[in-house]
Amino acid sequence: MPTIKVKNGPEIYYEDVGQGPAIVFIHGWPLSGAMWEYQVVPLIEAGFRCISYDRRGFGRSCKNPSDYSYSALGADLAALLEELDVTDATLVGCSMGGGEVVEYLTRHNKTRRVVRAMLVSSIVPFLLKTPDNPDGVDIGVFDEMIAGLRTDRPGFLTDFAEKFFGVGMLSSPVSMPMLAANCEVAMTASPIATLACVRTFSATDFRAQCKAIDVPVLIIHGDSDATVPIDPTGSCAAAIIPQAELKIYSGAPHGLFYTHRYDLNRDIAAFVSEGRVALPDAA
Repeated sequence: MPTIKVKNGPEIYYEDVGQGPAIVFIHGWPLSGAMWEYQVVPLIEAGFRCISYDRRGFGRSCKNPSDYSYSALGADLAALLEELDVTDATLVGCSMGGGEVVEYLTRHNKTRRVVRAMLVSSIVPFLLKTPDNPDGVDIGVFDEMIAGLRTDRPGFLTDFAEKFFGVGMLSSPVSMPMLAANCEVAMTASPIATLACVRTFSATDFRAQCKAIDVPVLIIHGDSDATVPIDPTGSCAAAIIPQAELKIYSGAPHGLFYTHRYDLNRDIAAFVSEGRVALPDAA
Protein backbone atom coordinates (compact mmCIF):
# COMPACT_ATOMS: atom_id res chain seq x y z
CA MET A 1 0.00 0.00 0.00
CA PRO A 2 1.69 3.28 -1.08
CA THR A 3 2.17 5.66 1.82
CA ILE A 4 4.48 8.45 2.89
CA LYS A 5 5.54 9.16 6.45
CA VAL A 6 5.17 12.82 7.31
CA LYS A 7 7.99 14.17 9.48
CA ASN A 8 6.74 14.12 13.09
CA GLY A 9 3.36 13.15 11.67
CA PRO A 10 1.20 10.32 10.31
CA GLU A 11 1.44 7.95 7.37
CA ILE A 12 -0.58 9.24 4.41
CA TYR A 13 -2.03 6.87 1.82
CA TYR A 14 -1.87 8.01 -1.80
CA GLU A 15 -2.39 6.83 -5.37
CA ASP A 16 -0.24 8.08 -8.26
CA VAL A 17 -1.38 6.88 -11.67
CA GLY A 18 -0.84 7.96 -15.26
CA GLN A 19 1.70 9.99 -17.19
CA GLY A 20 1.66 13.64 -18.22
CA PRO A 21 0.79 16.92 -16.50
CA ALA A 22 0.22 16.30 -12.79
CA ILE A 23 -3.15 16.89 -11.15
CA VAL A 24 -3.27 16.53 -7.37
CA PHE A 25 -6.75 15.90 -5.94
CA ILE A 26 -7.67 16.86 -2.35
CA HIS A 27 -10.92 15.31 -1.19
CA GLY A 28 -13.87 16.73 0.67
CA TRP A 29 -15.28 15.91 4.10
CA PRO A 30 -16.24 13.25 5.16
CA LEU A 31 -14.93 11.15 2.26
CA SER A 32 -11.48 10.05 1.04
CA GLY A 33 -9.46 10.14 -2.16
CA ALA A 34 -11.82 7.46 -3.47
CA MET A 35 -14.37 10.20 -4.24
CA TRP A 36 -12.30 11.20 -7.29
CA GLU A 37 -12.87 7.93 -9.19
CA TYR A 38 -14.98 9.60 -11.86
CA GLN A 39 -12.32 12.23 -12.51
CA VAL A 40 -9.20 10.07 -12.28
CA VAL A 41 -10.21 7.41 -14.81
CA PRO A 42 -11.10 9.71 -17.76
CA LEU A 43 -8.25 12.12 -17.03
CA ILE A 44 -5.67 9.32 -16.99
CA GLU A 45 -7.10 8.12 -20.29
CA ALA A 46 -6.73 11.67 -21.64
CA GLY A 47 -3.01 11.77 -20.81
CA PHE A 48 -2.77 13.25 -17.31
CA ARG A 49 -0.96 12.06 -14.18
CA CYS A 50 -3.50 11.88 -11.35
CA ILE A 51 -2.43 11.90 -7.71
CA SER A 52 -5.01 11.50 -4.95
CA TYR A 53 -4.55 10.87 -1.25
CA ASP A 54 -6.50 10.33 1.93
CA ARG A 55 -6.39 13.16 4.46
CA ARG A 56 -4.95 12.17 7.86
CA GLY A 57 -7.64 10.36 9.82
CA PHE A 58 -9.63 9.44 6.70
CA GLY A 59 -9.73 6.52 4.28
CA ARG A 60 -6.55 4.44 4.44
CA SER A 61 -4.36 7.05 6.09
CA CYS A 62 -3.24 6.90 9.72
CA LYS A 63 -6.08 7.26 12.23
CA ASN A 64 -3.94 8.33 15.21
CA PRO A 65 -3.21 12.07 14.72
CA SER A 66 -4.57 14.60 17.19
CA ASP A 67 -3.95 17.74 15.08
CA TYR A 68 -6.50 18.41 12.34
CA SER A 69 -5.72 22.08 11.82
CA TYR A 70 -5.19 23.36 8.30
CA SER A 71 -1.58 24.06 9.27
CA ALA A 72 -1.06 20.33 9.80
CA LEU A 73 -3.11 19.34 6.76
CA GLY A 74 -1.21 21.74 4.50
CA ALA A 75 2.08 20.32 5.76
CA ASP A 76 0.88 16.81 4.86
CA LEU A 77 0.17 17.95 1.29
CA ALA A 78 3.58 19.62 1.07
CA ALA A 79 5.29 16.44 2.26
CA LEU A 80 3.45 14.39 -0.37
CA LEU A 81 4.43 16.69 -3.22
CA GLU A 82 8.04 16.72 -2.08
CA GLU A 83 8.19 12.93 -1.67
CA LEU A 84 6.78 12.37 -5.17
CA ASP A 85 8.85 15.26 -6.56
CA VAL A 86 5.79 16.72 -8.26
CA THR A 87 6.40 19.77 -10.47
CA ASP A 88 4.23 21.98 -12.71
CA ALA A 89 1.22 20.65 -10.83
CA THR A 90 -2.40 21.66 -10.57
CA LEU A 91 -4.15 21.32 -7.21
CA VAL A 92 -7.85 20.46 -7.24
CA GLY A 93 -9.47 20.84 -3.83
CA CYS A 94 -13.11 19.97 -3.20
CA SER A 95 -15.12 21.34 -0.27
CA MET A 96 -12.87 21.06 2.81
CA GLY A 97 -9.99 20.33 0.43
CA GLY A 98 -10.05 23.93 -0.73
CA GLY A 99 -8.49 24.87 2.58
CA GLU A 100 -5.44 22.71 1.92
CA VAL A 101 -5.11 24.36 -1.49
CA VAL A 102 -4.94 27.85 0.03
CA GLU A 103 -2.69 26.70 2.87
CA TYR A 104 -0.25 25.09 0.46
CA LEU A 105 -0.17 27.97 -2.01
CA THR A 106 0.44 30.62 0.63
CA ARG A 107 2.82 28.76 2.97
CA HIS A 108 4.56 25.97 1.04
CA ASN A 109 4.83 26.86 -2.65
CA LYS A 110 8.19 28.61 -2.48
CA THR A 111 9.75 26.19 -4.98
CA ARG A 112 6.74 26.62 -7.32
CA ARG A 113 5.82 22.97 -7.54
CA VAL A 114 2.24 24.14 -8.12
CA VAL A 115 1.44 26.44 -11.04
CA ARG A 116 -2.36 26.60 -10.90
CA ALA A 117 -5.27 25.48 -8.73
CA MET A 118 -8.97 24.73 -8.75
CA LEU A 119 -11.49 25.16 -5.94
CA VAL A 120 -14.53 22.90 -6.41
CA SER A 121 -17.57 23.40 -4.14
CA SER A 122 -15.00 24.80 -1.74
CA ILE A 123 -15.38 26.23 1.77
CA VAL A 124 -12.85 28.96 0.91
CA PRO A 125 -12.56 31.71 2.03
CA PHE A 126 -14.73 31.55 5.18
CA LEU A 127 -17.85 29.50 5.82
CA LEU A 128 -18.89 30.56 9.32
CA LYS A 129 -21.38 33.38 9.91
CA THR A 130 -19.82 36.20 11.92
CA PRO A 131 -20.55 39.95 12.20
CA ASP A 132 -18.13 40.63 9.33
CA ASN A 133 -19.29 37.57 7.34
CA PRO A 134 -23.09 37.88 7.44
CA ASP A 135 -23.70 35.53 4.49
CA GLY A 136 -21.98 32.65 6.26
CA VAL A 137 -23.53 29.59 7.88
CA ASP A 138 -24.74 29.87 11.48
CA ILE A 139 -22.63 28.02 14.03
CA GLY A 140 -25.73 26.16 15.15
CA VAL A 141 -25.68 24.19 11.88
CA PHE A 142 -22.23 22.85 12.71
CA ASP A 143 -23.21 22.16 16.31
CA GLU A 144 -26.10 20.04 14.99
CA MET A 145 -23.72 18.18 12.67
CA ILE A 146 -21.48 17.30 15.58
CA ALA A 147 -24.43 16.24 17.71
CA GLY A 148 -25.72 14.04 14.89
CA LEU A 149 -22.33 12.40 14.41
CA ARG A 150 -22.02 11.69 18.12
CA THR A 151 -25.54 10.25 18.35
CA ASP A 152 -25.76 8.11 15.19
CA ARG A 153 -22.87 8.53 12.78
CA PRO A 154 -24.20 6.13 10.08
CA GLY A 155 -27.63 7.72 10.24
CA PHE A 156 -26.24 11.23 10.07
CA LEU A 157 -23.98 10.38 7.13
CA THR A 158 -26.86 8.76 5.26
CA ASP A 159 -28.99 11.90 5.57
CA PHE A 160 -26.00 14.12 4.82
CA ALA A 161 -25.28 12.24 1.58
CA GLU A 162 -28.77 13.00 0.26
CA LYS A 163 -28.32 16.74 0.81
CA PHE A 164 -24.76 16.51 -0.50
CA PHE A 165 -25.96 15.17 -3.86
CA GLY A 166 -29.17 17.18 -4.07
CA VAL A 167 -31.59 14.30 -3.57
CA GLY A 168 -35.18 15.56 -3.36
CA MET A 169 -38.68 14.21 -2.90
CA LEU A 170 -39.32 13.86 -6.63
CA SER A 171 -35.93 13.17 -8.16
CA SER A 172 -32.44 11.97 -7.40
CA PRO A 173 -29.33 12.66 -9.50
CA VAL A 174 -27.59 9.62 -7.96
CA SER A 175 -28.54 6.00 -7.42
CA MET A 176 -29.25 4.46 -4.05
CA PRO A 177 -26.13 2.25 -4.38
CA MET A 178 -24.06 5.40 -5.00
CA LEU A 179 -25.44 7.00 -1.84
CA ALA A 180 -24.70 3.83 0.11
CA ALA A 181 -21.16 3.61 -1.29
CA ASN A 182 -20.42 7.20 -0.24
CA CYS A 183 -21.63 6.47 3.27
CA GLU A 184 -19.39 3.40 3.40
CA VAL A 185 -16.39 5.53 2.40
CA ALA A 186 -17.28 8.13 5.03
CA MET A 187 -17.51 5.44 7.70
CA THR A 188 -13.90 4.41 7.06
CA ALA A 189 -12.78 7.69 8.63
CA SER A 190 -11.83 7.99 12.27
CA PRO A 191 -14.79 9.31 14.27
CA ILE A 192 -12.38 11.67 16.01
CA ALA A 193 -11.12 13.05 12.69
CA THR A 194 -14.68 13.34 11.37
CA LEU A 195 -15.71 15.42 14.37
CA ALA A 196 -12.58 17.55 14.56
CA CYS A 197 -12.67 18.49 10.91
CA VAL A 198 -16.16 19.98 11.22
CA ARG A 199 -14.63 22.73 13.34
CA THR A 200 -11.61 23.00 11.07
CA PHE A 201 -13.49 23.56 7.81
CA SER A 202 -16.24 25.69 9.34
CA ALA A 203 -14.19 28.08 11.46
CA THR A 204 -10.93 28.66 9.56
CA ASP A 205 -10.82 32.11 7.97
CA PHE A 206 -8.79 32.17 4.74
CA ARG A 207 -9.76 35.67 3.63
CA ALA A 208 -6.34 37.23 4.25
CA GLN A 209 -4.46 34.27 2.75
CA CYS A 210 -6.62 34.28 -0.39
CA LYS A 211 -5.38 37.77 -1.23
CA ALA A 212 -1.80 36.43 -1.31
CA ILE A 213 -2.39 33.62 -3.82
CA ASP A 214 -0.18 34.23 -6.84
CA VAL A 215 -1.20 31.48 -9.30
CA PRO A 216 -4.28 31.25 -11.56
CA VAL A 217 -7.29 29.78 -9.77
CA LEU A 218 -10.44 28.38 -11.36
CA ILE A 219 -13.39 28.31 -8.97
CA ILE A 220 -16.29 25.97 -9.73
CA HIS A 221 -19.42 26.04 -7.59
CA GLY A 222 -23.04 25.00 -7.98
CA ASP A 223 -25.76 27.57 -7.44
CA SER A 224 -27.91 24.88 -5.78
CA ASP A 225 -25.26 23.87 -3.25
CA ALA A 226 -27.20 23.45 0.00
CA THR A 227 -24.15 22.19 1.91
CA VAL A 228 -21.64 24.97 1.17
CA PRO A 229 -23.65 27.96 -0.10
CA ILE A 230 -21.99 29.87 -2.91
CA ASP A 231 -22.27 33.45 -1.60
CA PRO A 232 -19.78 33.31 1.30
CA THR A 233 -17.53 30.84 -0.52
CA GLY A 234 -17.18 30.59 -4.30
CA SER A 235 -18.46 34.08 -5.08
CA CYS A 236 -16.45 35.69 -2.30
CA ALA A 237 -13.29 33.76 -3.19
CA ALA A 238 -13.52 34.93 -6.79
CA ALA A 239 -13.71 38.52 -5.60
CA ILE A 240 -10.59 38.42 -3.42
CA ILE A 241 -8.21 35.94 -5.11
CA PRO A 242 -6.14 38.02 -7.57
CA GLN A 243 -6.09 35.65 -10.58
CA ALA A 244 -9.43 33.93 -10.04
CA GLU A 245 -12.17 32.93 -12.46
CA LEU A 246 -15.58 31.79 -11.20
CA LYS A 247 -17.59 29.24 -13.16
CA ILE A 248 -21.09 28.61 -11.80
CA TYR A 249 -22.80 25.31 -12.58
CA SER A 250 -26.52 25.94 -12.85
CA GLY A 251 -28.57 23.63 -10.64
CA ALA A 252 -25.52 21.78 -9.30
CA PRO A 253 -25.48 20.49 -5.71
CA HIS A 254 -22.44 20.19 -3.48
CA GLY A 255 -21.49 16.78 -4.88
CA LEU A 256 -21.09 18.07 -8.43
CA PHE A 257 -17.91 16.03 -8.81
CA TYR A 258 -20.33 13.19 -9.57
CA THR A 259 -23.63 14.80 -10.63
CA HIS A 260 -21.86 17.13 -13.10
CA ARG A 261 -18.77 15.02 -13.66
CA TYR A 262 -18.60 15.45 -17.43
CA ASP A 263 -18.68 19.24 -17.14
CA LEU A 264 -16.12 19.17 -14.34
CA ASN A 265 -13.79 16.79 -16.16
CA ARG A 266 -13.85 18.94 -19.29
CA ASP A 267 -13.08 22.03 -17.23
CA ILE A 268 -10.21 20.33 -15.40
CA ALA A 269 -8.67 19.06 -18.64
CA ALA A 270 -9.02 22.43 -20.38
CA PHE A 271 -7.64 24.38 -17.42
CA VAL A 272 -4.64 22.12 -16.85
CA SER A 273 -3.77 21.89 -20.56
CA GLU A 274 -4.54 25.56 -21.27
CA GLY A 275 -7.20 24.49 -23.74
CA ARG A 276 -5.20 21.85 -25.60
CA VAL A 277 -7.17 18.83 -24.31
CA ALA A 278 -10.93 18.55 -24.82
CA LEU A 279 -12.87 15.69 -23.23
CA PRO A 280 -16.12 14.35 -24.70
CA ASP A 281 -19.52 15.15 -23.22
CA ALA A 282 -19.75 11.61 -21.80
CA ALA A 283 -17.36 8.74 -21.36
